Amino acid sequence: MSFIKTNFPDLVVFEPKVFGDDRGYFFESYNQKTFEEAGLFYKWVQDNQSSSTHGVVRGLHFQKAENAQAKLVRCLSGVILDVVVDLRRNSPTFKQVFLIELTSQKNNALLVPRGFAHGFSVLSEKAEVLYKCDNFYNKQSEAGLLFNDTFLNIDWRIEKGKEIVSEKDLLHPAFDQLPEDCFF
Repeated sequence: MSFIKTNFPDLVVFEPKVFGDDRGYFFESYNQKTFEEAGLFYKWVQDNQSSSTHGVVRGLHFQKAENAQAKLVRCLSGVILDVVVDLRRNSPTFKQVFLIELTSQKNNALLVPRGFAHGFSVLSEKAEVLYKCDNFYNKQSEAGLLFNDTFLNIDWRIEKGKEIVSEKDLLHPAFDQLPEDCFF
């Protein structure tokens, strides 16, 4: 297993070692001991899975304060563009966006620490996404950022106007309208 540090503090890309032969492949998608040996100490308490079609944009979501969640995000089938925004005031990458393609062919994953807004767009015909969370979902703490905020200027790699976004996600505020309790 290899861990690739990004220029965002604590944001790590995980690339497992895949063993393939004529029968198919095998890999460890998560091994607590291996993660801890790399200095990554998380206790995962909840798994979430979604299935979406091409053009779907989910996000940008996060949970506030003590209900914040770290996430380990993988694409089980298809290809997604995974997107995070750093909401940590004291981070050198505060207000910045990180993008990565997660694919079922690469079997890569993104470890997103607490303090980030998270979302993804589906670039393949269909995609299934699984992510582990280190804290339980709390409806009263859910929050989000508007996916097409001009300040963030995220290229979701979906033709403009063709994005499929939930009504709920369309109601999220732009970055400059986030309440104070949304920052870490």
